[in-house]
Amino acid sequence: MTLRFVATGLVLALSPVLVPAQPAIAAADCAASQPGGPIQVTPDCVDPLYVKPMIDAERDLTTPVAHRRLSGHFEGTDVKFTIYLPPAAQWQGRFFQYTYPLSDENALDRVISFGAASGGYTVATSGTQGYRHAAAAAKFAETVAAAYYRSGSRRIYGYLYGPSGGSFQTVGAIENTTGVWDGAVPIVVGVPMSIPANFFIRAQARMVLRDVADRIADAVHPGGSGDPYAGLTAVQAAMLREVTSLGVPLRAWEDPDYVLGLSTADGLLGFGAVIRRFDPSYVTDFWSKPGYLGTEQSPLGDLVRAELIDATPTITHVQAAADGTPIAVTLSGLPTLTGTLGLDFTVPGIGGLIGTLDPSTGVLTLGSDNSAAVLAALKTGVRIRVDNRWFVALPSYYRHQVPPADQGYTIYDVLRGPDGQPLYPQRPMLIGPMIARSTTGGGTFTGKINTKVIVVDNLVDTDAYPWHADWYAKQVRTALGDQAFDGAFRLYYNDNADHLEGPVTGTKTNRIVSYDPIVEQALRDVAAWAERGVTPPRSTRYDITGGQVTIPARASDRRGIQPVVDLTVRLAGRKATFFAKAQTPPDAGTIVSAAWDFTGSGTYTPITIGKPGSTLTLTGSHRYTKPGTYYVSLKVASSRPGQAGPFAQVENLGRVRVVVKP
Repeated sequence: MTLRFVATGLVLALSPVLVPAQPAIAAADCAASQPGGPIQVTPDCVDPLYVKPMIDAERDLTTPVAHRRLSGHFEGTDVKFTIYLPPAAQWQGRFFQYTYPLSDENALDRVISFGAASGGYTVATSGTQGYRHAAAAAKFAETVAAAYYRSGSRRIYGYLYGPSGGSFQTVGAIENTTGVWDGAVPIVVGVPMSIPANFFIRAQARMVLRDVADRIADAVHPGGSGDPYAGLTAVQAAMLREVTSLGVPLRAWEDPDYVLGLSTADGLLGFGAVIRRFDPSYVTDFWSKPGYLGTEQSPLGDLVRAELIDATPTITHVQAAADGTPIAVTLSGLPTLTGTLGLDFTVPGIGGLIGTLDPSTGVLTLGSDNSAAVLAALKTGVRIRVDNRWFVALPSYYRHQVPPADQGYTIYDVLRGPDGQPLYPQRPMLIGPMIARSTTGGGTFTGKINTKVIVVDNLVDTDAYPWHADWYAKQVRTALGDQAFDGAFRLYYNDNADHLEGPVTGTKTNRIVSYDPIVEQALRDVAAWAERGVTPPRSTRYDITGGQVTIPARASDRRGIQPVVDLTVRLAGRKATFFAKAQTPPDAGTIVSAAWDFTGSGTYTPITIGKPGSTLTLTGSHRYTKPGTYYVSLKVASSRPGQAGPFAQVENLGRVRVVVKP
């Protein structure tokens, strides 16, 4: 790989030092291949946004592993970077780079340690949109590494990876750079239609299904009925079917609070403000035009309209500061309110009013961002509007964002009629692709990848739906053709894993495994593929039916790199005997560890399994002292080299329900 930056002598002082960015022969600026298109980055071009890398500090550290840490920034930008260089004896000519729009320049200890243990240095940058900052940091870091390791003209291989929003950036990078990275691992991938639709779909489900969420959860738990539609009304069943067909994993309903977004204010993650800015007429159309739930004469329309709050209470008292500026108003004529979520306040004919309402007293405490005109209008006797029209209208916005049929989004057929046309009125623009272009840095999800790619995706992911990965795989296959696709792309689906990276904690550990080890193995696989031509295990075999991604029960049929656990139970009184069989897919290593959670607490007790093998058969028993329902879990981990260790221990688990009667 040609190095773009030159660090003359590379004597890095502790005070900020500008590393010369101009080689002997000036290089051309990185540019788009067509007007308005994404910038194409190569090893030899100069990105005009990131011309001057600065080293701000340099230290030798011993934690989390021995390494030299160099931190710096690009002059004239907010982008910072850090380079973590392990000792020369450990370095094998490669680097790993994590990307995420909201990350900072400080890599996690596990990331640094994994890089060193895998023969690489680590590059981290502070977050921003797109891939250009990451490419500039990668290119500069190669110059630093070449000087530090005195590697001369030795080629340095690089690997980019990122989850969620980082998957957008990774896709932007692999389609719009050449020679900067040699492989990539997009994780829990998003597609141009993911945001904001995924969150709005779940918010609509919350409005309709919140009262039956626990019933659905029980049905999908191990040992449940398996029929989440049992006992639902027609409108509830229709809504569950709609959101399931659009990709919300049925099994994810084991944690209904997360599915329904109950941990966030409105479940929309702030994207409601995006719609209000780009499509301000939507709320008026929703409540006045045919084809929207605000006017639809149906049980669902009735349910949605029942959520509406729209009142014009009167100001009966104005509390003012010493200078006469209103700081709070008391309202009379408010409807009965159980909360204030989603309420908007407006002075008719003037503008919006920002404040916090106490529904028990009717006092609206004003915020600091109100305009002078609005404040001047707050007088006794004035009516203001209090409504949640936007809040009720926004969740079903996804119905009015159906992508063109020729873009491969067959999942949206549930929102199309027999003629292929959308069932509901469509808004003037598709918001999702606009957000995707911004996050990727202009990337268009063409599938024209320029590196080896292994996608890691999870089957219990309610933020980035599992079908996304299949959609992108098809984009790549169409762009490359079958032969090139097989030589450059893998997709590994993981069972019992969700959207959130990092260690799994609490009772959630009983049903969810961390996908960090799977990503680590994928990174090692993509490196071996790019550097030595070692073909990685085959992609996971799967089917998609009704918006749900399903995989075979047997490891040999499923493929991929995750072990499979089959667990059954025999109960005699209060003593339960468990029978387990765990297997690894072909070429995916051997099982090296196992642990039981007999009570569903998420706390595991490791067991000795003897010599690692591709198949593990276990029997366990537990006597319960109290009646109740217990979800018993057996977690196993596999390793490619067949030995336990801190990294790339690919996890999975099996679960059963045990009901102990009084």
